[in-house]
Amino acid sequence: MEKSFFQRVFLLITIVGLTSFTGWATDGYFSTGYGTINKGLAGAGIAYYQGSLINGNPAGVVHLGTKYHFGVDLFNPIRHFTTSPPTVTPPNGFGLPESSVESGKEYFIIPSLGANWMVTDNSSVSIALFGNGGMNTTFPGNGFYDTSAEYTGVDLAQLFANLTYSVILHENHSVGVTATFGYQYFETDGLATFGIFSQDNTKLSGNGKSNSMGYGVKVGYLGKLSETFSIGASYQSKVYMSEFEEYAGLFAEDGDFDIPSSWTVGFSWDMTDEFTFMGDYKQINYSGVKAVSNPFTIDPILGVPATLFGEANGPGFGWEDMSIIKAGLAYSGIKSWVFRGGYSHGTSPIPESDVLLNILAPAVITNQVSVGFSKDLAKRRRGRYRPSGKEIHVAFNYALENTLSGVNTFDPAQQIEIGMSQLELEIGFSF
Repeated sequence: MEKSFFQRVFLLITIVGLTSFTGWATDGYFSTGYGTINKGLAGAGIAYYQGSLINGNPAGVVHLGTKYHFGVDLFNPIRHFTTSPPTVTPPNGFGLPESSVESGKEYFIIPSLGANWMVTDNSSVSIALFGNGGMNTTFPGNGFYDTSAEYTGVDLAQLFANLTYSVILHENHSVGVTATFGYQYFETDGLATFGIFSQDNTKLSGNGKSNSMGYGVKVGYLGKLSETFSIGASYQSKVYMSEFEEYAGLFAEDGDFDIPSSWTVGFSWDMTDEFTFMGDYKQINYSGVKAVSNPFTIDPILGVPATLFGEANGPGFGWEDMSIIKAGLAYSGIKSWVFRGGYSHGTSPIPESDVLLNILAPAVITNQVSVGFSKDLAKRRRGRYRPSGKEIHVAFNYALENTLSGVNTFDPAQQIEIGMSQLELEIGFSF
């Protein structure tokens, strides 16, 4: 009965995921956390195995036993930009029109699901399907003077499937390895004006959705150093993706858009029988992907981009590596309930010198807070609760508004301010 139910849920979420997992995220374009439990801790918990099934520490899932989980995440990103009056406009320059604009499409859904099966008493195999996040902006009008487009914006969506093997090497130590398979699509409109700066202006803007697939690997370790203190670590390699062929005139290296590598270390401390505190440090290596990290520089003499869009060292978004500190607290002192809270603080990946193109991707969030809970759907018999093994989970995340100001690369006297905030609610169920 449970297998039939899970298979139906898997099929449903796969279909929904392939059609509606676009949107945003708040660790750059990565999600704050993965799975409802982890999201209720603002992404903390690399050494807290309870939240490991959906893209967590591969070494943690073996401690879950046989487990199924699915969740649906509803989030509401609010993105905007403001420009001061330009000093030069086409055809004499490229100052943007004075405006204050908010992006449309403010509600998105991202489903996730996972399953873990014990192979032996000390090893397991798991699968997980989830959305990584992405970028989406839809600014009305032709902010970049592209009169052929109804709006200016981008749509980047990413879906991943993880296959994990996890094993307990010793009573207190486990390791895991994950094969990651990725799919993403990208679309942009409103950038045709940049065609004179592209190696191929027919593959720059307005070409519909372009698809890309790839693979990577993730490894993890989880160690219990004492009865109350555990440490964890994981490393996610770059996910090597095929090129966005329809946008070879936009992204550096002929449309190449790999997913950057990242690593996380952290601890989990049972302060009492009821309170568990955890802390993580995460590093996302955006500098390893030229399409994201290459700066947009202007030749000081000619006044045009120093390189062409699409070339090996062509203009990108100028993103820098992102360092993030996460802290979470779990309280289990009420029978059949677990309450969670978390805080995440990171550096903005966008420098002030690169705000122009990041109008399309204003990923400037630095602070996030989360709360959540889990409720065991226990049955009460003769005045006693008996755990059912079935749980409902809820998480709420608020990404505090942040803004970043800088100058227009083409019009240094013009100020551009980009900003973003986000609300997120996820509901999950496990059995």
